[in-house]
Amino acid sequence: MNNRMDYQRELERIREHFGYDFMALALVEPAEYQYVIKWKNAAGNLNDRFKRIVLQSGKGIAGVVFKTGKSIFIPSVYQFVGADNLFNYPIVQSERLQSLGAVPLWNDARVAGVLLGGFRKEQLMTEAMMRDLEALARSGIGELNGKEVI
Repeated sequence: MNNRMDYQRELERIREHFGYDFMALALVEPAEYQYVIKWKNAAGNLNDRFKRIVLQSGKGIAGVVFKTGKSIFIPSVYQFVGADNLFNYPIVQSERLQSLGAVPLWNDARVAGVLLGGFRKEQLMTEAMMRDLEALARSGIGELNGKEVI
């Protein structure tokens, strides 16, 4: 991917601007019979485990956002997921996120990626921050134009 560094700089800029603890970008990759979603870039990460996470459509936070084309707003991970289900959300576990929002990144009328902003304390993700994140995704990031409809 030729825009890798652009995505990295953009994530760092967004994270700083909005004050997130963690910001990540997942992109869709064609696999042999279906698509897989991989976390490609992150800012504020605790480690590089995010790079090893591979999700199927409908699995994990990025997989659900990709499949439905709808945002996920989680003010409290423990209320939304529950401690015994955390293994289904590897990005939440590896980055110790407790509050987050994830929005689809559209490109030419299909979901091509997922943008996640998160905090390591509960209740920091607000509805206003979700609206800002969604507006940002609609304006496009890197090569993704943010267009839901052609």
